[in-house]
Amino acid sequence: METRLDAAKAALADQGMEIAMAGMLDFCGDVLQISLASGRIDALLEVLDTYFSPADMLVSKGDIAIPRLFVSDMDSTMIGQECIDELADYAGIKPQIAEITERAMQGELDFESALRERVGLLEGLDESAIEQCLDERISPMSGARTLVRTLRSKGCRTVLVTGGFHHFADPVGEQLGFERVVGNRLAVADGKLTGGLVGAITDSSVKKRVLEEELVSLGDNALSLATGDGANDIPMIEAADYGIAYRAKAKARAAANGRIDRGDLTSILKLLNIPESDWVAG
Repeated sequence: METRLDAAKAALADQGMEIAMAGMLDFCGDVLQISLASGRIDALLEVLDTYFSPADMLVSKGDIAIPRLFVSDMDSTMIGQECIDELADYAGIKPQIAEITERAMQGELDFESALRERVGLLEGLDESAIEQCLDERISPMSGARTLVRTLRSKGCRTVLVTGGFHHFADPVGEQLGFERVVGNRLAVADGKLTGGLVGAITDSSVKKRVLEEELVSLGDNALSLATGDGANDIPMIEAADYGIAYRAKAKARAAANGRIDRGDLTSILKLLNIPESDWVAG
């Protein structure tokens, strides 16, 4: 009986795309790994979406190997929440802020303007609400600790880069095992949020630049992995050798050569051919 994989390979052959390797990596048939010998990755992904959507997949033009660098977004990627939306709930304005967040993630709004608008709405909120929010609302995405710690055990440098805030990202990064954290800083005076930010904005261009700068320090031919879910992650995802969209918005998903639509973050370890016996539990 012809499988979905057989049908996809036939469709790709009809378009002149040569597959070096293709296979399902688990017994449920939900994790797909493909190496492309010839053809365009975007065209390949378009065909695969016809047969495997949703699915977990990674497409590469060469053999898939463990990266030397892992750079990840935080909100809705390494954690299951959008921090600014949850913090806004303590000010009683979550619906207003969440609507702006969603439009920014979809790529409908300028990121910096949307960020400053949302932060401005938090003016006067007690700084103590941040710690309360961390304790009560913020939790790691399933598989996050195992992903980060396993990659580190394989010699991969790990960096958390977020358009969110150091107040959240620093403890989250420490909890998950990231070696470096890059993010925005909320301005605080007399124990209350001022509605402003301190320093330069960490936006999509900064996320990409962090990845590129980290790669330089790792030397020639170092492979990179990036994960994210929103429009602000697209440049970073596109710049990485393995750009994986994690349960992502449409624009981010379309920009990636890897997708996690079904499984948790440990699906990335499967796609990198890291056996479960080597995983470092979180």
